[in-house]
Amino acid sequence: MERNQISTTQAPGAIGPYSQAIRCGQFVYTSGQIALDPATGALVGGDIEAQTNRVLQNLQA
Repeated sequence: MERNQISTTQAPGAIGPYSQAIRCGQFVYTSGQIALDPATGALVGGDIEAQTNRVLQNLQA
């Protein structure tokens, strides 16, 4: 099964020694997704809805 590392500058980079995501076959594995704004590196404040939206935007990037 082919495995590819996924990396983008449109989402926050991995803080530790791991990839933003790995695609293995039809699956994409992610880890440690938090509500960081990739432009500023700041944690998005506000309520859970705002933070969840930021995480989903980062995953789409």
